[in-house]
Amino acid sequence: MEYLKATQRKTGFMPSTRELQHYFGFASQTAAMSHLRALERKGVIQRLPGKARAVVFPEELDREEIVDIPVYGQIAAGMAQDVESEREGCISIDIASIGIPRSARTFALKVRGDSMIDAHICSGDTVILEFREPRDGDVVAALIDGETTLKRFIMNKGKPFLRAENVEFPDLIPARELIIQGVLVALLRKAA
Repeated sequence: MEYLKATQRKTGFMPSTRELQHYFGFASQTAAMSHLRALERKGVIQRLPGKARAVVFPEELDREEIVDIPVYGQIAAGMAQDVESEREGCISIDIASIGIPRSARTFALKVRGDSMIDAHICSGDTVILEFREPRDGDVVAALIDGETTLKRFIMNKGKPFLRAENVEFPDLIPARELIIQGVLVALLRKAA
């Protein structure tokens, strides 16, 4: 059972019966199948009929669906800055905990700066954003006149602008363009 769990953690898949045969030095794949049947009788695994490598652990059947959200570098929560988006790994999280549908297109950015501290978004936090149209008052990652920043999206008399959540930072009014790159749906913070 430990080999099954370790292989699944490492590769994302259960080992095949041939891989079990080679790992344990069994004379045939039938011996590997016999061991899987024994684990199933003990209730520590469940096999799904008609599918290859379809072995699950009963304690994981009730777990929410886990998705990988790509992390695309940092975003300024201060003055807007040129930032190239380059993937820096991913965050694995169950979608029910952040309340987004499975079909949502999401990404994450690490926050740098303190222009959003009054909204409890601190430097070092990771924000999870969804590609969608913003509503008045949403916190957004935005491209304003060619530079990226994290601010609150405000509509005033039909004209959009970005507001910092720190009185020491000015509002940002677009001179040429304002492109919303994502709307904040969750915030992750490492414990101190």
